[in-house]
Amino acid sequence: MQTRFTTEQLADRDIAASEPILRKCVHCGFCTATCPTYVLLGDELDGPRGRIYLIKDMLENSRPATREVVRHLDRCLSCLACMTTCPSGVHYQHLIDHARGYIERTYRRPWRERVLRALLAKVLPYPRRLRIAVAAAAALHGAARRLPALAERLERRAPASWRAMARLAAYDAPPRAAPESRAGAVSRSRGRVALLAGCAQSVLTPRTEAACVRLIERAGFETVVIDGCCGALVHHLGRATETRTFAAALLERIAAERRRGGLSAVIVDASGCGTHLKDFGHLFRDDPELAESARELSGLTRDITEWLDELERAQPSPATEASDRASAPHGVTVAYHSACSMQHGQRLDPIPRRLLERAGFEVREIPDGHLCCGSAGTYNILQPQLAAELRERKLANIRGTGARLVATGNVGCIVQLAGAGIPVVHTAELLDWSAGGPAPM
Repeated sequence: MQTRFTTEQLADRDIAASEPILRKCVHCGFCTATCPTYVLLGDELDGPRGRIYLIKDMLENSRPATREVVRHLDRCLSCLACMTTCPSGVHYQHLIDHARGYIERTYRRPWRERVLRALLAKVLPYPRRLRIAVAAAAALHGAARRLPALAERLERRAPASWRAMARLAAYDAPPRAAPESRAGAVSRSRGRVALLAGCAQSVLTPRTEAACVRLIERAGFETVVIDGCCGALVHHLGRATETRTFAAALLERIAAERRRGGLSAVIVDASGCGTHLKDFGHLFRDDPELAESARELSGLTRDITEWLDELERAQPSPATEASDRASAPHGVTVAYHSACSMQHGQRLDPIPRRLLERAGFEVREIPDGHLCCGSAGTYNILQPQLAAELRERKLANIRGTGARLVATGNVGCIVQLAGAGIPVVHTAELLDWSAGGPAPM
């Protein structure tokens, strides 16, 4: 794609990064076949190629974002399926991230959108606030059951985004369990690793953290749990300042642990966060104080399944010995839902399947598994109609597998697919179960 940026425009760090990405696009259109919104809507501007044209035109002309441009770019899930498909190596992730930040600087949204997006940014990344919101939603849900007529009236009149947020806030999260060690007499002398507790996942899927700690300790490693949001949620909302604030604070917490006792890996149990952490090198590329530590963190970051797979390949750990899997649930059928951030963002698609099969599960493929379930961070709240269509499409394909369970590696997918009559659990919980941990259902 030919570009016409001026020398002055290219002095901007973001324009300088986006210009070579734009030039790589050859208009082939392969990306449209795997773009969820193009598949649903059939509109060129709701596919990656059309969005690239819109971004190029907006940036080249230094034009404030228009309502039409915002509508089409907001519909993008950032699932990154287009990057997996693209034969030219277009780094669409960095391009859409730049565009979102540009929109936030140049476009004034309607007040309802501003309020909703601000609320998401001020609640979801803060576990204490989110816990209060979930408790309040549960109380309201209970009250609604006693007053069904009022609940039905509110359901009809409330905006779709607010209804979607209320349903997600009312997600029946399991009780928080202490990450009790079940490693028995296994020595923890192989090293020291950090496990990110994160923000939303620590409230909505707390059992995942406990399962990860048990898996890590069975493998003979000491676990250091690090709290705090990585900034991925606000990053996808285009809030650049908050993104860097969250990310810088996390960098400092991890650096402090490295100084204290060293870390051989930084393990993440939410693949959306893992994708973001692995991109810290780009996020802080021009920061003289944080660029090096950001690159180091990106290099240390591993998804929990990625880390376990590396251990097994290097040397079988106690967690993989047959004696430790005496109670493994052999033959249990599992439909593996590969989160977009896992298969497209981190390119780790085969690893969780391999681990589940080694653990004794029968893994079944989900048709059209490359298409997003509609979660995508806050997408299911900001774009509830499209998210609902993608959810129903995904659930229909899952039911067609006849599997007893669904495994996935991202909290957003777990919440999005919940309530459909088939348990949805984190892959780590199943691996922990197979090694003697508690059943996740």
